[in-house]
Amino acid sequence: MHLRQTVAAAAASFALLLALPNPAGAAVGEFRYTYYDDFGNRTAGVLVDPDSRTCVTLPEVADPYTTEPAFAPQNFTGSTVTMFTGSDCDGDYYSLRPGGRASDRLKLRSALFS
Repeated sequence: MHLRQTVAAAAASFALLLALPNPAGAAVGEFRYTYYDDFGNRTAGVLVDPDSRTCVTLPEVADPYTTEPAFAPQNFTGSTVTMFTGSDCDGDYYSLRPGGRASDRLKLRSALFS
């Protein structure tokens, strides 16, 4: 009887732990994008578990004077992402739901996860 109560308590504790929000406030998963590196090669970029409600400027394309914007985003996080054409979440913006993908025509330099 005591073993059953212990197992039940452990299972309840584990279930409670799973139900708690992520303490870091992260959009769990990967956000992928493509950009051209310094040699003109198409290169894959990725943000893993990006912070929620914090503007993330994509480091490889932050400077509009020296780099082309990123493109072809893929949102494999559990959160909606709003992508901006400028750094620091400035400029035109577009949203992409969890699991969504966009074409090479969508250009971005920064993102904000909800």
